[in-house]
Amino acid sequence: MSADPENPPVLVGVDGSESALAAVRFAAAHRHAPLHIIDSIPAPADFGPGVALEQIDFDSYRAQATAALEAAREAAATAAAPLGELDITTELAETPPIPLLRDRSENARLLVVGTHGLGVFSRSILGSVSTALARHAACPVAVIPGDVEHAVGPVIVGVDGSPCSARAVEIAFEEAAHRSAELVAVHTWSEFFRYDSRAEMQQEGEHLLSESLAGYGERYPQVPVRRVVAEDRPARRLLEVGANARLIVVGSHGRGGFAGMTLGSVSQAVLHGATVPVLIARSQS
Repeated sequence: MSADPENPPVLVGVDGSESALAAVRFAAAHRHAPLHIIDSIPAPADFGPGVALEQIDFDSYRAQATAALEAAREAAATAAAPLGELDITTELAETPPIPLLRDRSENARLLVVGTHGLGVFSRSILGSVSTALARHAACPVAVIPGDVEHAVGPVIVGVDGSPCSARAVEIAFEEAAHRSAELVAVHTWSEFFRYDSRAEMQQEGEHLLSESLAGYGERYPQVPVRRVVAEDRPARRLLEVGANARLIVVGSHGRGGFAGMTLGSVSQAVLHGATVPVLIARSQS
């Protein structure tokens, strides 16, 4: 993949599963960015008599992956058709998917993967690839379930004033604009370890949310915005408000996080609890 630094691609990992095709359809909404679809197969290896990867097996893997890439290309082109022409490229690599996609994410605008791949039948547990990439990818990661059609609901964003939250707000406005959707910005607060009154904390939360959204109304006048400020646990309220959303956007970690932290408790809870697409944003520092 040769990435244009001025217009980095949206990267999608596929494996022939329905979840992967859902990820491709989601990614195709980014019509202003090139789409790069990638699949991987095990490289031929010979570990001695009786344990070699037979050539016939390798050829079968390659044929299946090639078919999966072609199906993904067609799905992307079909999804993007109402929006205009989309620059789509595909790649078949002979390397494990997690390190491959993690490395490629360093030059990507967004990495999109399904919740789980072939062989996994329950949405309740994320697959190893999606979990690892949500934790360790260098760019924002969207994790897409394959058992839901993308609804016409809003884009939800969690806001707490942290650098990752600021990035989440930026991405959420972009996504809402791409998808002609309402944006719902959610901030929660708790009285634990605080001596302010509930009224004061509610007012403080409303002020923080206003500051976090400042300027975006002018940049995205076409995006209607609804604000939710409430006393609650953040993941619980995000999952409740986002139950029928087309996307939930959260920062990889919030104000309680620290440099080098891979995924915070709120983003983990949302990622594992949501039945709609979830996008994990990281600060650009």
